[in-house]
Amino acid sequence: MANEPLKPVGSETIAPFTYPDTLLRAQRQTGAEGLDIALFGLPYDGGTIARDGARHGPSQIRQMSINIRGTNMATGASPFAACRIADIGDSPVNSFDHEASVDMMTDYCAKIAAAGAWPLAAGGDHLITLPVLRGTVDPANPVGLVHFDAHPGTHDEIFGTKLNHATPFRRAIEDGLVDPRRHVMIGLRGTTRETDAALGWAAEQGITMLDIDECYDQGPKAVAAKAREVAGGGPVYVTLDVDGVDPADMPGTGSPEPGGLRMRDMQVILRGLAGLDIVGGDVNEVSPPLDPTGYTAFNAAHLMFEILCLMGENRAGR
Repeated sequence: MANEPLKPVGSETIAPFTYPDTLLRAQRQTGAEGLDIALFGLPYDGGTIARDGARHGPSQIRQMSINIRGTNMATGASPFAACRIADIGDSPVNSFDHEASVDMMTDYCAKIAAAGAWPLAAGGDHLITLPVLRGTVDPANPVGLVHFDAHPGTHDEIFGTKLNHATPFRRAIEDGLVDPRRHVMIGLRGTTRETDAALGWAAEQGITMLDIDECYDQGPKAVAAKAREVAGGGPVYVTLDVDGVDPADMPGTGSPEPGGLRMRDMQVILRGLAGLDIVGGDVNEVSPPLDPTGYTAFNAAHLMFEILCLMGENRAGR
């Protein structure tokens, strides 16, 4: 039946290594029609400043989804039982044309929104968040943002370009897609310039910034409570740059920073967001060439599942 949930491909019925790889073990479908939540890849890393490879992230996250089983033991959430969810494949991109790729990804995400589905994307570098927002958010109703990252992503330009993985949130706020007063950054750290214009601009816009010391001083449950306080009161989008996580857990990323949040912290914080009106999300900056073990993509798949649990319960509640 068209309105029945699409069950994930379970290891109890088929050996997981015999089924084509899909995001979070979801069934495959062409297009987002009839779905509540569309899982998809944005395999683009043309916005990367230094170490690339994130274009291969969606593929390896699919491979490392092999042990996702559909129900969250900690929270009891079973998104595939509550909603119609499928992996609809990857957006087309043009490796030789940066701005065209952003437009192609935006159009792809707009079709997801037109079909009535909510987006959950695997990146790609962090620029991919911008086309998801451009394609799915109405500026008349901007989203709040729960933003895990070591870096703010609010530079104006890098090397004379305004579209790269250091600028997506400045562009999104300028486009009216994100309400900066409902935008919380979690896990900021690392080295910076003596005067960091990106941080200064973010502060001027009213963005709440929790650096890593604040995160550890407060603890993950308090961080979740602060994120709820800031982002709540309307639709929320969750964006998770894996360099927000400590390189011990996420070594395969282009801009790692030591001393970050650990996987357990991330699980507690994400689970603490339950009840927010989360309508979309992404996990990005997984670069398989930088982690031959696949450990980064494995953890990214599990964090993507945590976001799916939040979106599924919210969508079912609608």
